[in-house]
Amino acid sequence: MLRSSLNRTFQQINRNLGNNTGIKCKRLEEKVAIVTASTSGIGFAIAKRLAEEGAKVVISSRKESNVQQALKQLKSKDLNVYGTICHVGKNEDRKSLLEKTIQEFGSLDILILSAGTNPNPCTLFDTSELLWDKIFDINLKSTFLLMKDSLPFLRKSKSASIILLSSIAAYSPLELLGAYAISKTALLGLTQMASVTLASEGIRVNCIAPGIINTKFSQILREGELQKILFSKIPMQKYGSVNDVAGIAAFLASDDALYITGETIIAAGGLACRL
Repeated sequence: MLRSSLNRTFQQINRNLGNNTGIKCKRLEEKVAIVTASTSGIGFAIAKRLAEEGAKVVISSRKESNVQQALKQLKSKDLNVYGTICHVGKNEDRKSLLEKTIQEFGSLDILILSAGTNPNPCTLFDTSELLWDKIFDINLKSTFLLMKDSLPFLRKSKSASIILLSSIAAYSPLELLGAYAISKTALLGLTQMASVTLASEGIRVNCIAPGIINTKFSQILREGELQKILFSKIPMQKYGSVNDVAGIAAFLASDDALYITGETIIAAGGLACRL
C-alpha cells in the first residue's frame, strides 16, 4: 500500500516537472496564450514551449489542415491546446480568434504576434506597390489591429504580456529583404509606443528580433553565395534554432519578466546590430 502511494506521488511529481517534455519550469500555469502563425517554425515552437510551461495555448493558421496537424503533435504530448483558422489580415478572422479563445479558456493573458510574410524577396526599389501593401498589411497593420482588439481581454489579466516578432533585418538591412526589413523596423517602433501607452495599465509589450533561424522561411538566406556571406558575419558560427526563440518568448511572457517592457531581445548569435 505504501509502495503504491509512493508510486502515485512520483508519477504526479514527474507530471509536474514538465509533462514528459523535459521542461521543468512551470512559470505559465493558469495563463492563457494566443500565438499567431503557430503551426510551424518559430510560432509552433513558441506555442509548444508555452504549453510545456503550463499555459493554455491557442494556435492558429490560415489552413485547417495545418491547424489539425499541429494540434495532433501538441496533444500527443498531453499539452492543453486549442486550434482555429485565422488569417491575420482578415478582420473577421482576428475577432473570431479572440472570441474562440475566450469561449474555450475564459480569459487571455499572453498575446504573441508571430505572423509575418515576405512572399517575393527583392530589393527595395524592385518592390511593387502590391507587394509593399501585402508585406505591411500582414507584418505591421494586422499586428497593430490584433493588439488593439485584444486589449479589452488583456486588461482583465493580472499579468498581461504582448510579444512581437521582429527580425535582425530591422537593425542590419539586407538588400534582398527590402520592404520586409522596413516592416520589421516598424515593429520596433510599435513596441516602444505601445509599451509606453499601456505601461500604466500593467500590460507589458516586448519584442524578439531573431537572426537567421533554421526554418523554411529563412531558407533563401541559407543557400549559395548569400549563405557564405551571412554565415561569416555570425560570431557564433551557427544558425539559431526555433527553440532558441521559444525560450525567450516564454521568459518574456512569464512573471520573471514583470519589470521588463518596451524591450527588444535580439537572438542572432552575436550578429552585430547596435552599440
